[in-house]
Amino acid sequence: MAETPLEVDSLIHLNSVVVSANRIEVNRSSVPLTISIVDRERIESSSESALLPVLSEQVPGLFVTEKGITGFGVSTGAAGTINIRGVGGGNKVLVLFDGQPQWAGLFGHSLPDTYVASDVEKVEVIRGPGSLLYGSNAMGGVINIITRRHHAQGRKTQARLMYGSYNTQKYMVNNGYNIGNFSSFVSINHDRTDGHRPNSDFWITNGFANLGYRFNDRYKMTGDISLAKYKFQNPGEVSNPIFDNKMDIFRGTSSLGVENHYEKASGALRVFYNWGNHRINDGYHAGEQPQTYLFRSTDHNVGVQLYESFRLFTGNHFTVGIDYKNWGGHAWNDNNDGTRTETIDKSVSETAAYVIMQQDFFEKLGVNAGVRYEHNSMFGGEWVPQAGLTFRPFEGNVWKASLSKGFRSPNIRELYMYMPANPDLQPERMMNYEISVGQTFLDGQLNAEVTAFFIDGKDMIRVAQVDGRPLNVNTGSFINKGIEAEVNYQILKNLSFHTNYSYLHQSDPIAGAPEHKFYAGATYAPGRFTFNLGLQSVFGLYTDEACTKQEDYTVLNARAAYHFGPASREKGLDIFLKGENLTATRYQINDGFPMPKAIFMGGIDVTF
Repeated sequence: MAETPLEVDSLIHLNSVVVSANRIEVNRSSVPLTISIVDRERIESSSESALLPVLSEQVPGLFVTEKGITGFGVSTGAAGTINIRGVGGGNKVLVLFDGQPQWAGLFGHSLPDTYVASDVEKVEVIRGPGSLLYGSNAMGGVINIITRRHHAQGRKTQARLMYGSYNTQKYMVNNGYNIGNFSSFVSINHDRTDGHRPNSDFWITNGFANLGYRFNDRYKMTGDISLAKYKFQNPGEVSNPIFDNKMDIFRGTSSLGVENHYEKASGALRVFYNWGNHRINDGYHAGEQPQTYLFRSTDHNVGVQLYESFRLFTGNHFTVGIDYKNWGGHAWNDNNDGTRTETIDKSVSETAAYVIMQQDFFEKLGVNAGVRYEHNSMFGGEWVPQAGLTFRPFEGNVWKASLSKGFRSPNIRELYMYMPANPDLQPERMMNYEISVGQTFLDGQLNAEVTAFFIDGKDMIRVAQVDGRPLNVNTGSFINKGIEAEVNYQILKNLSFHTNYSYLHQSDPIAGAPEHKFYAGATYAPGRFTFNLGLQSVFGLYTDEACTKQEDYTVLNARAAYHFGPASREKGLDIFLKGENLTATRYQINDGFPMPKAIFMGGIDVTF
């Protein structure tokens, strides 16, 4: 993956290097897909411990549901659902660590509490299908989290302490160390809060380590491991509280890769293994009896990725790859009387091969096309085509057009678990058509991009009554269309401005996908001070699954920091204060779970 940090502090700079579209480093202006980049500086300035709220602000067309001051949870009452262009929920948006999939093997959902901001170098978001490269679950889009690495020789350590509203505490320490050909980055995070509602406490500890060794200029080995232990309680809807709905979760992910870099070829062999262990008390409502069991589950997602890219001649990249994944799990109930009730013990395997060709002509025109064939042990084969053009008529101007197919394999819950289960389900499918234009002005200080898209989805999995009982069936369809825009302006050396807007029209609306989303943010850094201001407005957001309740809201966030130490800010001490929802707006993102009013956090950040 890319190891050179971006030289320009820009979310959408047209000359940024990306790796998520072709597996290798390519110029963003040569890729026909719409990709947003959120770099380390943006993530760091938020002082957020969780990554997804940062992306929800910074990326047009992307929205993440929330329900409290911190923490997302899993199972009943959970937040953290990711939607891109109105496609999401379940496992329709794929989250990756360095190109490797991160999702629960049994239920198929993403794992939002394990995506930690301090462990991230940058994030590349494909706003649209990424199934050509990444297969199932990349139907609506891809969030590729590129993890932190320490680039300079020597050691660098950072520590942060935060305290704020509702007894919320956040602690972080990380260390990067390079000596010779060896590099390492290690971090530990701990968050806890009493929550803004009774019985909404949350507690999590995350650990991450990344190690690398460069054998020579051509070969390098990397390995990483990420662990998360978290506990939380779901208070239920305000009008229908739930008691003792407690979750105790342990998640882990690890990977090992060998990269090669030649003059006209580069690639990698990677293996990964993700796992989880869940203990859940489903709780009870008023008038009911406490549960007589604990729901238990373990799951896995293991795979191998092999790819190589060749530069056959000037302006050409030709990438071939092979993927294998096996995902699944075991679920059961531990009864209070010491017995066990089995639910499911099942896994599914997927094997795929793909090829991508990209050719640039005269530094003006780019052609990108590819195809993937994926075989699933349950439903058979799936062909995934993608094609696009880029046109650069003059300096700083880029036009893009593409069509791409996305698909999502049914998860094990839909196939085998509970009453609606149907082992004959087929994948959900969609075609995405988009066109965009980007332009830089003022010698790259001002960047703008506008994208229009049209999505045609079919075979959506719905619950229908068949022979008098509920059954999961492939009957749903939808058409989504809309416009996305973003602008980044470096007004002065110490003053920058960013804004984005997205409009979404859905023929079959879903919860958690707003019709309008607007964000505007500014950073001003005079002397030793840094001030950040951000405003987000959301309109036409359905908060319930039946899409009968809509919410409109605007929130204002701010952060102020003062630096003690060298003017370069590479080392020293920062003290900061941040406020969220400063106007104390009353709103809900998940129906029945009101968001907190104004909250405040203060802390110190030391680097040495």
